[in-house]
Amino acid sequence: MKEIDILQQIKLGEISKVQFKERLLDNYDIGCELVAFSNARGGTLVVGVKDKTGSVNPLSYQEVQETTNTLGNIASENVVPAIRVDVETISVDGGSLVVAHIKEGVNKPYHDNRGIVWVKNGADKRKVFDNAELAEMMTDCGSFSPDEAGVRDATIKDLDENTIKTFLSNKFEKVLVRKGLMGDALHEASLDTVCSAIASGHNGEKLLRNLRFIRPDGKITVAAMLLFGKYTQRWLPVMTAKCICFVGNNLGGTQFRDKVNDADIEGNLLHQFETIMDFFTRNLRHIQVGKEFNSQGVLEIPYTSLVEFTVNALVHRSLNATAPIRIFIFDDRVEIHSPGILPNGLSVDDIVVGTSMPRNMFLFTNAIHLLPYTGAGSGMLRALSENVNVSFTNNDRTNEFVITINRPVGNKDSKESNQFNGNLDTKLGHPDTNLCTDSDTCDNDSDTKLGYSDTDLDANSDTFGSDSDTKRPKITNKQRDVVNFCSVPRSSKEILERAGVIYHSKNIQTYIMSLVDAGYLEMTNPEHPNASNQKYRRSKK
Repeated sequence: MKEIDILQQIKLGEISKVQFKERLLDNYDIGCELVAFSNARGGTLVVGVKDKTGSVNPLSYQEVQETTNTLGNIASENVVPAIRVDVETISVDGGSLVVAHIKEGVNKPYHDNRGIVWVKNGADKRKVFDNAELAEMMTDCGSFSPDEAGVRDATIKDLDENTIKTFLSNKFEKVLVRKGLMGDALHEASLDTVCSAIASGHNGEKLLRNLRFIRPDGKITVAAMLLFGKYTQRWLPVMTAKCICFVGNNLGGTQFRDKVNDADIEGNLLHQFETIMDFFTRNLRHIQVGKEFNSQGVLEIPYTSLVEFTVNALVHRSLNATAPIRIFIFDDRVEIHSPGILPNGLSVDDIVVGTSMPRNMFLFTNAIHLLPYTGAGSGMLRALSENVNVSFTNNDRTNEFVITINRPVGNKDSKESNQFNGNLDTKLGHPDTNLCTDSDTCDNDSDTKLGYSDTDLDANSDTFGSDSDTKRPKITNKQRDVVNFCSVPRSSKEILERAGVIYHSKNIQTYIMSLVDAGYLEMTNPEHPNASNQKYRRSKK
């Protein structure tokens, strides 16, 4: 880390991943900070900065040596299990700062030497007492697989034979075709007959044991109950979905166009998937696409994208979180709330380029034989290829991953015109669409946070006329602010936060790549444009 980077961070203040301490006065308190970082996504502790004011109070040479040794002792004695801390010193006027880098732990949950588990809570930390949260930590680092846990008191009789046969017919299709067990023959055969055809001498219970749906102790796994359960919610009451179509655009609205009864959506994942897709098809508009009057209409939001987003919520949700999936249709958007933030340190940046790290691996590798997805990690890419106006939010505060899909302009049900200016930013080729309804986090028509109107982007207002540098197009005030912000290298997330817009591919194009193409910004790693550590800085040209 360079001096200019650390000084810039000090100006921005403490955040969840960066903490300041003037001096190490309380070893226990520092140990709690290291525990919280290890249980979260890691972080940085800067010693030599007053946390209340952000003013720098550099350490002397002797203090640097003492602080470095103390950090090592705290990491081994006050954090259980012990962790490793990478320490560096940064020279500043009057002395040095000690910067300690703590990685995300691989043996969660960590606790202090009094047995208390800590996690980050914004710029502060908090204690953890909830078993579900502890289980999520263990899941994160691979020491616990909730989909392979046992369902107490459930037996094979609580599983639906027809759903199991559907699963087996897809998984072992070639074998069953060779044995003549397809179509009506499969439907009429007993489960034991089908299993015996797949593996000689195996009945339903024995084959399910071999496929790990029944544990060695005889318990039915959570994955089996989710995939095949007759009445899944008897055993796993929160593993369901809530589907509501609102009148208007307010989550607090009390008028509904459609609301799926809890009893109608309860069941295994296949039943939930089919019920959710029915909810979409009857509440979203159908658009005429052919010239013929009787040509078949298509959903205003591509069906393929809805399938991928729905399957993602059903299969990748946190099984430790005690909350249902929530699906809302508003006049201007669709929201899919999936319990649990992205697993294994994934970011929105990762998933939009196709990175896949399934949270529930056993469920993921088996649900492919019941639900319509490939299992190759290409679901998000396939959904995005349909040109949907979608944004993703990894919400640590509410512990959920939210997909927001804006409904096309002109929706007859909409109470607000919500019109987009088709001429916006046309010289760079990026229509400025409103990607979110939250004015505090998105680039809405009145960008009061940065004080710039979106009319700055109007191509007809000479905003993009010739600059003093005729080789490059003129840019808006907001884009110029981004360029100045990148006087030191910035990540795409930092840039979009500065611009006051959500993390989305279209915003990346508008506020980053268009400036790269125009020569105002440059990549720090141009040979690998999609590198995870890619940053952007003001061009030196």
